[in-house]
Amino acid sequence: MTATPSASRLPLYLASASPRRAELLGQIGLAHSVLRVPSPPGEDEPRLANESAREYARRTTLEKTRRAVDWVQQQSLPPGLILCADTSVALGEEILGKPADADDAARILHRLSGTRHEVRTWVALYDPANGQTHERESVSLVWMKSLSDTEIQAYCRSGEPQGKAGAYGIQGLASVFIERLDGSYSGVMGLPLHETAELLRLTGHPVLG
Repeated sequence: MTATPSASRLPLYLASASPRRAELLGQIGLAHSVLRVPSPPGEDEPRLANESAREYARRTTLEKTRRAVDWVQQQSLPPGLILCADTSVALGEEILGKPADADDAARILHRLSGTRHEVRTWVALYDPANGQTHERESVSLVWMKSLSDTEIQAYCRSGEPQGKAGAYGIQGLASVFIERLDGSYSGVMGLPLHETAELLRLTGHPVLG
C-alpha cells in the first residue's frame, strides 16, 4: 500500500468553478488545480425546512466537499488537499441566492438596497492524509446604499449579477454601491484568505513560508 505523502507535498485542489476564488488563491501565491465537479441535478442548493442561514452555509459547503472527495477518487486523481467554500447573502434569516435571470437580479437588489446585510462564507479543507475535513467560518456585515431603479437596471444590464450570491460582486461594478464593510473583503468575494491560510497551516501546507 502506497503511503499518502505529507500535506506539504500534496497538490492543492480548488473544488470551485468560481474564477474569483482561483484569483484569490493566486493572490497569495498558492499553486492549485481547479476541480470541475459535476453539480447534482435539480434545484441549486435548496434550503432545508427550519434551517438557519448559518446551518445552510455549513451544510452546503460540506456537501460540496464530500462530492469533490468522491469525484477525485472516481477520477483516480493523485491524492491532494481539497479546498471548498460556499458563500451566502442573508437579510435576517432570508437567504438571497444566485439570480435566475436579470429580473430576479433586480428583485434581489431591490431587497438589498439601503440595507445592512450579512455575507457568510464557510470554508472546508479535506486532508487525505487522515481523512479529516477542517472548517472555518467568515461572517461580514455589508452596508449597501439606497439604489435607484436606474442604477439597478444599469447594473443588471452589465451581466455582472449572474452567478453571484446576492446578485452582486463587491470587487466589480457594485463596489460603488457599498458604503461600509465590517469583516473580510476576500470573504465577501467568496474565499476568506485569513481563514483559508489557517486551514492550510493546520495540514502543514506552506503559506508564505
